[in-house]
Amino acid sequence: MSSTEAADDDHVYLSLAEGHDDGDARWAFGTGFSDPLHGVDTAVPDAVDGSALAAVCLALGDDALVASQRLAEWCTRAPELEEEVALANIGLDLLGQARMLYARCGQVDGTDRREDAYAYFRAPADFRNVALVELPNGDFALSIARLLILSTWRLALLSRLAGTSDPVLAAIAAKAVPELTYHRQYAADWVVRLGDGTEESHRRMRAALRELAPYVEELLTATGDTVPGILAAPDTGTEAVREETLGVLRQVLAAAGLDLPERPAAPYRGRGGEHTEHLAPLLEELQSVAREHPEATW
Repeated sequence: MSSTEAADDDHVYLSLAEGHDDGDARWAFGTGFSDPLHGVDTAVPDAVDGSALAAVCLALGDDALVASQRLAEWCTRAPELEEEVALANIGLDLLGQARMLYARCGQVDGTDRREDAYAYFRAPADFRNVALVELPNGDFALSIARLLILSTWRLALLSRLAGTSDPVLAAIAAKAVPELTYHRQYAADWVVRLGDGTEESHRRMRAALRELAPYVEELLTATGDTVPGILAAPDTGTEAVREETLGVLRQVLAAAGLDLPERPAAPYRGRGGEHTEHLAPLLEELQSVAREHPEATW
């Protein structure tokens, strides 16, 4: 990408994130944004299937929102203050990605809904996140292993979506790439540290991978469920995302003296609204204040 193209991407994303003092601030993750797509040509390009674009934005936004909520649960509970801050910041990155993706979805799905409507006023069956992100945190090893799996897959996918024909989604993806690169590196460092650490830390990380392994196939399959009509060429499509994701995971786990166990795939299909029993209570907590005060402004 040329410096001019990079500058254009930055401009588009900054336009997405531009705030406006119109006195109509609502929940939207604590911001006062009235139109996060202000200043951007939001018309769907002729080469892009609008319904597919909306599905991509909704699914990836749901993944990010639910994952962010799980990370928020580590506040005051992380092993060390430094890790608490790191996990909170990673959660905020994902929250920002969710916000932009929901905003784009509302523009292209014909509903003109704001981010709040997607985050706070949908039932669990209407969410399209993969089951991996809704599982309870477990111990630190499990949360770190999940972060490695999720960020590795998400980076492989969004780095390709940065080249998509839709300028808004491309800008969101390009902005997310450095964030996800850090998320993956942070998780990889901890996986190696725990896997190659004490006997107890190795045991916990191995147990975490065994628990999460059934949800990996859904994640990889979700690439194909998420991006039809969006990725431009076969060599940048679902198989490339799968190969990169599994390749990186194998490399990190080998350095930690671990592997990803082969286990039967879990029966959940979050992209189709089939979730675990853990999503409903997570959303109940996430949505409670907004639902109790639906017209609140601040």
